[in-house]
Amino acid sequence: MIFAAGRGERMRPLTDTCPKPLLSVGGKPLIAWQIERLAAAGYTKIVINHAWLGDRIEAALGDGEQFGVALRYSPECEALETAGGIAAALPLLEANGEPAVFLAVSGDVYSEFDFARLDARAEALAAQPEPHMHLVMVPNPPFHPNGDFTLGADGLLAADGAPRYTFGNIGLYDTRMFRALARGTKRALTPYYRESIAQRRASGELYEGHWENVGTPAQLAALDEALLARQHG
Repeated sequence: MIFAAGRGERMRPLTDTCPKPLLSVGGKPLIAWQIERLAAAGYTKIVINHAWLGDRIEAALGDGEQFGVALRYSPECEALETAGGIAAALPLLEANGEPAVFLAVSGDVYSEFDFARLDARAEALAAQPEPHMHLVMVPNPPFHPNGDFTLGADGLLAADGAPRYTFGNIGLYDTRMFRALARGTKRALTPYYRESIAQRRASGELYEGHWENVGTPAQLAALDEALLARQHG
């Protein structure tokens, strides 16, 4: 699942007429980079939620044939935040109502993370009797110096302690976590992180490759310049 429902307030005025995931870097929309990496890792079905200017996302990406994947859309009248968006998309994420472990990424993050690295982890999570999650962490960026969670030597995440890292908006989740959340409810993922961590059901790994949360027009321009320079170098 790719999250693409946000308004992109910090990107205004660019996002007044263009949904943030469709902003271009290196000659293609941010979300296209994510779709291509998912396709390269073997993902064939991708669910995209949208709210702000969602019709433009569907028009630009279509059914996914250009990427070699099947795209399915979960429209929201107003953005339901991450957990709310997952709950609304459950019929698309679960086949015949069967629980599933799925990968969720943000449509406005650029990274070169190899999603295939998570295949074995996803299988392990699916075999657990209780729902677990697994988050990809990154070194703390300048705008978030204190990080989000501690990654222990045992591979489990903790709310306190050191070293602390930032959640890279790449995570594996179990659909069973969200079945009790009524569709149409606005809900962030934060409470789910806290509960899973408290129950020792949240693992993590550190990714130190290229990753950027593209939050401002200046960051977008810098990333665009860097990717174009690499292509023409």
